[in-house]
Amino acid sequence: MDPRQAEVSRLLDRYLVEIVERYDLCPWAKSARLNGEVAREVLWGQPSLEAWVDAGRRLLAAPKARVAMVIAPEFQGSLTELRAVRTHVSTAIGDAGVAEFHPDADLDLASPSRLVRFLRRSPDPMMQLVPLSILDSVRGGDRIHIDQLDQVALLRGELVLPVNIGEQIADQNHASITAATEAVVAKLAHIAADRAASYARVGINTSR
Repeated sequence: MDPRQAEVSRLLDRYLVEIVERYDLCPWAKSARLNGEVAREVLWGQPSLEAWVDAGRRLLAAPKARVAMVIAPEFQGSLTELRAVRTHVSTAIGDAGVAEFHPDADLDLASPSRLVRFLRRSPDPMMQLVPLSILDSVRGGDRIHIDQLDQVALLRGELVLPVNIGEQIADQNHASITAATEAVVAKLAHIAADRAASYARVGINTSR
């Protein structure tokens, strides 16, 4: 493997194992990684919008792919600019959920939803794509069916409905990261320092 690509992959693994899996930010992240269901591609330089889209499509077409990660270690754009790329990719690839990850995301513990950007503080700018069919199957397992008696109890305030799985994960992540903020920030800083040193060594161009 190209030494540059090996370093990009190693640092992404650090983020996945030491942050995402260590703090259980995504319940199926570890199994997907260990089962070889995470497809990756590295784009060099400042990728065009078409390059992002083409890479995403290639990865999603892989037989075992449940998660696709398109990584651009030399991307110079801000989080806002990467979000614009995400919008384009999401529009072009309509059958996948797309999320942007960026190393400059700030910590905001005000609410579970506002913490999400920080949790996506990967070593390199990247796009994560998950087929909508997989997202729908996950959400489908959490659907709530209420019979007539339950509807009456709900109206009386005697029945509390569970939150959906996305809200539950967000709440759990907020609680775990709030309790371990100092350790998480320190670990991310360590990964960032590792990135700076290793990229300088193998010749990856980056301003971060």
